Amino acid sequence: MHQRKKNTTQGWASRLLPICFLSIMTLGIQGCQDGVSTEGQPITNGTPASTYNGPAARTTDIQNFCVSLWEPLRKQNRCGECHGTGGQAPLFVREDDVNLAYEAVNPFINRAEPDASSLVTKVANGHNCWEASDSACASIITTYVEAWVGTGTTTGREIELEAPIDKVVGESKQFPVDPILFATHVHPLLTQYCIECHIETAIAPQSPYFSDTDIDTAYASVKTSIDLDTPANSRLVLRLLELHNCWDDCPSNALEMETAITQMADGILPTPIDPDLVVSGALSLPNGIVASGGSRHETDVIALYEFKTGTGDIAYDTSGVDPAINLTKSGDVSWVEGWGLEFRNGKAQGVTGDSSKLTQLIQATGEYSVEAWLVPANVTQEGPARIVSYSAGDNVRNFTLGQSMYNYNFMHRSSTTDGNGEPAHSAADADEDLQASEQHVVITYDPANGRRIYVNGVFIDATASGNLSDWDDSYALVLGSEPSGTNPWAGKVRLLAVHNRALTEPQITQNFAAGVGEKYYLLFNVTDLVGLPQSYIMFEVSQFDNYSYQFRDARFISLDTTVTPGSIPLEGMRIGINGKESSMGQAYDHLVTTINGTDYTANGQSLSRIGTTIPLEKGSDSDEFFLTFERLGSNTNVYTEPAIPLPAVPADDDPASLVGLRTFEEISASMSMLTGVPRTNSAVASTYTTIKQQLPSSEIINGFLSSHQVAVSQLAIEYCSELVDDNSLRSSFFPGLNFSTNANDIVDSTWQDQVVNPIIETFLGQNIATQPVPADVRAELMLLLTDTSDLKPYDSSGNSNPDGLPDGLARCGGPCSADRTSVVTKAACASVLGNATLLLQ
Repeated sequence: MHQRKKNTTQGWASRLLPICFLSIMTLGIQGCQDGVSTEGQPITNGTPASTYNGPAARTTDIQNFCVSLWEPLRKQNRCGECHGTGGQAPLFVREDDVNLAYEAVNPFINRAEPDASSLVTKVANGHNCWEASDSACASIITTYVEAWVGTGTTTGREIELEAPIDKVVGESKQFPVDPILFATHVHPLLTQYCIECHIETAIAPQSPYFSDTDIDTAYASVKTSIDLDTPANSRLVLRLLELHNCWDDCPSNALEMETAITQMADGILPTPIDPDLVVSGALSLPNGIVASGGSRHETDVIALYEFKTGTGDIAYDTSGVDPAINLTKSGDVSWVEGWGLEFRNGKAQGVTGDSSKLTQLIQATGEYSVEAWLVPANVTQEGPARIVSYSAGDNVRNFTLGQSMYNYNFMHRSSTTDGNGEPAHSAADADEDLQASEQHVVITYDPANGRRIYVNGVFIDATASGNLSDWDDSYALVLGSEPSGTNPWAGKVRLLAVHNRALTEPQITQNFAAGVGEKYYLLFNVTDLVGLPQSYIMFEVSQFDNYSYQFRDARFISLDTTVTPGSIPLEGMRIGINGKESSMGQAYDHLVTTINGTDYTANGQSLSRIGTTIPLEKGSDSDEFFLTFERLGSNTNVYTEPAIPLPAVPADDDPASLVGLRTFEEISASMSMLTGVPRTNSAVASTYTTIKQQLPSSEIINGFLSSHQVAVSQLAIEYCSELVDDNSLRSSFFPGLNFSTNANDIVDSTWQDQVVNPIIETFLGQNIATQPVPADVRAELMLLLTDTSDLKPYDSSGNSNPDGLPDGLARCGGPCSADRTSVVTKAACASVLGNATLLLQ
């Protein structure tokens, strides 16, 4: 892996509230000096570091080292126990002289590539990590190093390109369509030893479901866990070597699994590369340049979750700001390949003691931002469903980012809202800003601008401000639901960052442009094809989900800065994987362009801005990519479209129903026509907008749901209510009925002639074969309105109908309320308007 990444932010250091401060103008040392404690963080965990009594830092760089790296690592629960004064070399956290500690650490720091520093890689490889995840500790130390070596220049991470290793496209083994080899050699081991967890019907199911008794399901699930070319690198083998649920001796079990995979792989012949193809060099994702986090603004991050661990029950806070609010998964929560967590009906929650740093650090500035990359599972969730919440229950919180159908909700406790953060701030429902796709969402608060919401870098809406004086530091940070598990949210969280400053619009745009997830720049070598030194076709590539890769932003670039291309034709570019062209996702096959000196800049020449996805085959560590061309420079290949196989003769389906459903717009239009109430009526339009997602969207009758009928009834009630409340419309529809007459005084025949009959004749029609027949509907309506079979006189206490049994709506056992006639007429109207006669077509 080649990576050059700088984080030149001062944010971590500034959040230390350091006494270690060097005045650059006067070189007056204010910290890391004799008798001064540099323990500046307002919140700490682990054994506190002692007061520093050694010589002052001699230079600005030593001072930056003191604040950014020496201070957090000198604690006894980190590096201070071994690498402090009198301990093991290198003494990079010695407390007698910070200048000598600086000299000791420098050989282990890579200023060009902080994450490649041996101080980082040593911990990444298992050396005394203070968390349960070595990668989490490595990320935190990388943050410290980046804060030190980058202080004072810029506020983002910069990425430099390097030439990848040269690889020729080679032969590769492909999974055959028929699972017989898997069923013979590997599946028996999986069903014998792994079936308690890796099957969907398990008590606590764990994906992938390669132990499923259905061989096709198991085969589809196991492919990313098997390396056919190098069986020893298979995930099934490596997990056993990691002591994951061995059935007796782990090394022996791993060897048994490797042998089974080898036997399977031996029955598969490699796929040779077509010699006629014009191909680039080959690359896999680990050969690329890490692009993740490039140019992000992270100056004031106080909690950061990039979800890089990928295994276990802990999502680590790698902000480097103590205490880390590590989140523990519970319920149905799983890791997403390419970084992320997917919530189905679960949560990931921090402890209240660690979460308290949010209140303390945010109250110190009086402002904050919550930034997240999200993929909502659908647009039907309500509650609001809790995406990110800093709360103690359903009705008390400091802040919450939630979802209500097509809308993001921002609940925020302040002097202008209640303890539940209400009234919540949301954008207009009609805008439908929330979509079931990957989105960058930022909510910000500051006293000057109040609450603001941004989606994909675009400002959505704002509300008035207040102050944060009544925030409660006993609440917990939780993703996916409330701490109690209520109001669950379904979807993926790819990144979460909490800042103790309100991000500005340029900073939000910068972070949106930086993207999310485990991304790489893949530089496909085309030097020999174009005749120019160090020439590449570069893509930004990421694992989009557990099943596919995303390719985007294709460009030509030479790493030789003296190169200026002349005129190089390029046509018909395709993406290859594992020795063959991908069968899907060929978005660049019609590309026709010319690489030229006019369009070429220091950043190369853009070839296409569109993106595409191709199927994942063996997994991100094993899949090998390359490019093919119909023409590149003087190299050509006549591409022949593969023959399209004739479709199989479809099986006979069940006879199609001749009856269908009216869709949502047809239902509203029909109700409008029948009642005379226009669809533009404000009350009708409001109800329709609220429930239209609950109405049928397809005419297929098999898709009918009970929720559809509920929505139809709501809309019918609104139309009938507006009909009866409009004097002109009701006089036309119910001629002769005196709505001022008390309902109890209107005789049965009047109800039938002036209310029931007009409703049936208009809504059901006359002489039309309906089911049920109008006479039955009439009888049912009259019972609803005028039945008195259960009516009893007033009892001694003045209560009517003491037996509790229902009477007709228009029979009150005494004088009815003044509006009863209108209410009863609306009920009769809605009961017929919302029936199946209108719903079906």
